[in-house]
Amino acid sequence: MSTQPALARRLGLGDATVIGLGSMIGAGVFAAFAPAARAAGSWFLLGLAIAAVVAYCNATASAQLAAAYPRAGGTYLYGREVLGDWWGFLAGWGFVVGKTASCAAMAMTFAAYAVPDGWQKPVAAAVVIVLALVNCAGITRTAGLTRVIVTLVLLALAAAVAACATSGHARAIDDWDLPHGPYGLLQSAGLLFFAFAGYARIATLGEEVRDPARVIPRAIVGALAGAVVVYSVVGVSVLAVLGPGATGASTEPLADAVAATGWDWAGPVVRVGAALAAAGALLALVAGLGRTSLAMAREGDLPRWLDAVHPTYQVPHRAELSVAAVVVVIVLLVDLRGAIGFSSFGVLLYYFVANAAARAQGDDQRRYPRGLQVLGMAGCLVLVATLPWQSVVAGLVVFAIGVCYRTFLSTRHRGA
Repeated sequence: MSTQPALARRLGLGDATVIGLGSMIGAGVFAAFAPAARAAGSWFLLGLAIAAVVAYCNATASAQLAAAYPRAGGTYLYGREVLGDWWGFLAGWGFVVGKTASCAAMAMTFAAYAVPDGWQKPVAAAVVIVLALVNCAGITRTAGLTRVIVTLVLLALAAAVAACATSGHARAIDDWDLPHGPYGLLQSAGLLFFAFAGYARIATLGEEVRDPARVIPRAIVGALAGAVVVYSVVGVSVLAVLGPGATGASTEPLADAVAATGWDWAGPVVRVGAALAAAGALLALVAGLGRTSLAMAREGDLPRWLDAVHPTYQVPHRAELSVAAVVVVIVLLVDLRGAIGFSSFGVLLYYFVANAAARAQGDDQRRYPRGLQVLGMAGCLVLVATLPWQSVVAGLVVFAIGVCYRTFLSTRHRGA
């Protein structure tokens, strides 16, 4: 076990909720509606509801576990403590690899909205470095910047919804064709789940929250409820203006919906909001990856050099800077803005482990009915099965690499 000092408990309910909300109100609200509409037409609104139900089951499982194990690491820690080492490792491996890809996607999304084509890769790399340095300055700096970003993004979304609602271009949704049947509906839910996954960031920060048994469950459920309201309002607004066909064909559905209203001033506002949302999600992702990497390094599942807490700022500085370095390399070499399905695969299996661990907890630690965790496990598996096959194959390959990696480590340790 680690001999490093613990992280400092500096976050209250407001800060933890804002970090969770900032993780969810990211680029997903500006981009995820398009692939969901291609899969399910107007029925992607029902897909959104299905994703929200699965997310609620997962959120309550995470809340129950975080109250019992208020340390850094999220489901990696919970899987190890309740189910065994391998379960924890698979959850942590899927989170680290999947969310590292998401970091690169968010950085490129930020740059795509912020600067012209020729500048996108260097700007994406620069924003990763800047946000990693903010995180390294202390968790309260992360929370403060997230609060500013979330406020500005919500104002941009409010302007976009107002433009859609008052321009006279919105119409009743009357096209309820389901182009790919029930499979398409479930696929839309799996893709939209990507936009809800940010509440895990609160759990991974469990070692830095004051009164975690009370604060973490409230922050997780509160942040999820706020995200559901925002996504529902924005989804209905986009669909009412563009219709399912144009929504599915768009690369920037919210910006296109605003452009169709004739409110020229609102277009730049939406683009700024999208850039800030991507930056906010990236900020929280790097923070969550740093804490999960720290927890895995403590147990030897990642290089132990990453098990370090800065003596002044009390953050996992080596882990966060290492994550940032990897993301910068990926950004400069590959454009991963199409990685929504791959990230959803890893995150859904991560939450399957969380639900399984919460279901196995004893009655003395129980806050929610076991039936919610059973529903969450089933929902995760169903949504994984309906993701695009390319995403499933990529995810299986990544997990196979992880199994080989940990088997190699175990063999080496036994031979030492």
